Amino acid sequence: MIKVENVSKSYELDDGNSVVGLKNVSFEVNEGEILGIMGKSGSGKTTLLRALRGVEHIDQGSITVADVSVNERSSQFYYNNLKKVTAIHLQRSFGLWPETVRQNVLRKLYSRKYYDEGSTDFGIAESEFGDEADKILELVSLTDKKDHYASVLSGGEKQRLIIARQLAKQPKALLLDEPATMACPKTKQEILDAVKNINNELNITVVVVSHLPEVQKYLADRVILMEDGEIKKEGTPDEITEEFMSGMDPIVDIENISTDEDVIDVKDIYKRFYLLTGGEVLQIEDINFKVQKENILSLIGPSGAGKTVLLRMLAGLDDSDEGDVLYQVDNEWHDIAIAGIGRMKIRSKLGFMHQEFALSHYATVLDQLATRLGYKNQDIVKEARQRAERLGLGDELLDSLYLLTDLQESEAKARLEQVGLSPDILADLFPKFPETATREAVADIFESLDLDLDILQRKSYELSGGQKVCVMLALILVSKPEFLLLDEPFGDLDPVTLRTVTNSLKKISKKYKITIVMISHNTDFIKELSNRALFMDDGKIIDDSEDMDEIVNNFIDFCHASYLKENE
Repeated sequence: MIKVENVSKSYELDDGNSVVGLKNVSFEVNEGEILGIMGKSGSGKTTLLRALRGVEHIDQGSITVADVSVNERSSQFYYNNLKKVTAIHLQRSFGLWPETVRQNVLRKLYSRKYYDEGSTDFGIAESEFGDEADKILELVSLTDKKDHYASVLSGGEKQRLIIARQLAKQPKALLLDEPATMACPKTKQEILDAVKNINNELNITVVVVSHLPEVQKYLADRVILMEDGEIKKEGTPDEITEEFMSGMDPIVDIENISTDEDVIDVKDIYKRFYLLTGGEVLQIEDINFKVQKENILSLIGPSGAGKTVLLRMLAGLDDSDEGDVLYQVDNEWHDIAIAGIGRMKIRSKLGFMHQEFALSHYATVLDQLATRLGYKNQDIVKEARQRAERLGLGDELLDSLYLLTDLQESEAKARLEQVGLSPDILADLFPKFPETATREAVADIFESLDLDLDILQRKSYELSGGQKVCVMLALILVSKPEFLLLDEPFGDLDPVTLRTVTNSLKKISKKYKITIVMISHNTDFIKELSNRALFMDDGKIIDDSEDMDEIVNNFIDFCHASYLKENE
């Protein structure tokens, strides 16, 4: 069904150098087989999948899927034919019509014959493709949701609907890039079961890229291991995952917390809001907890439990309806919900890493680090007040502008536009650090994260997925924050790289006495990094424990995540 022969692919960097994406890759996949692809971040997995899809032109070799072949001399016409016989499901893809589940599938079926999905005639679509739509929805276990609007589906249901729409194309091969890596165990189980059922019922060939051993063991018939753009080994899921995991560093044990000093105090938090997925209302209520200095606290729970909303309230990015979020800074307690210099003092000591983080596309890594140090340094509050005074800005407006430095760039720009201010105002108030000082500040952080200083001159599109995550973490850590808030930060990292980053984060947090509150669905990561976990569901804390094995196992049972249990 799939034949890859001596495929190579390189990428030219802006500085004139090149990096190897694939090097002499050869393998075959039988009809109806599920082939897994594993490897560390940057090993070439996604490049290979994109080449199979026909969106990456290869430099050498050939790729055949069913009766379509391409090589280094093929025109775009042949690569377009490759796209017609393959379907791809991307980890962060949520492209759905604001209509019912069934209508979403009917649109894709209609476009297969009439080519225009946007002007679907549902009368024709129903008469010609209605039975096929029902069959596809049955395959992905969405029959009972067929009349629900896509916007009110859970994360797992949306992902299964996206797969259903891909099946409507009648592909010869289904390509999966990190299916549900960022999802909670419950969502992930739903998606993996849908893939298994599709493979069993349709005998469709599947290629699944995943760095998670439990996913490969649950899905794959055979796995290839990639390293530096080459195939290092091929074998059974057990053989390859064992080989892959053998490269992991040993765990760095968490030292006992040396102080019982409270530095975060969350009191009686209540917030009522509408879910982004539709008209449902979620209430976060009766949230009370304290965090001790240098502690590492995890927030766990299924998707939609309220974890991210709570973390954004801890970061002062969203306000609660009731309650207080207090931080101790320089031996004084300040409420992050109250505008003014006290909140600026908290923010100057706080780092926040968003789940959907995005590095600047055009700026170099060095330039982004210099900008970050301009936002977060020990003298920033005093110096920014002086600059604000010269510009005629009061403390509350200055504080509101300072809040924007913890938002995603796009969100910050949108808020500035709403009040008629230029993004340049942030550069005026918080100028970049000098290049030499930035290089000095980042050296030990880069070394701890195993990042080469050569990438300081690279731009984000020249980095691998794993490098992007580590650079983003370096951006947060370079200012040596006292408080670190992480929202599902490392889902894109393979277990080997994740272990290295986890160990580094433990050492860095100990060295600089950082207190961490994080969200993660990675159960092994939670157990390795955390001293304590709060288990949330439906806007409430339902468990609080320092016994990490017990609380994580309760979470797995709660999610009915059999793929995790089968591979213990």
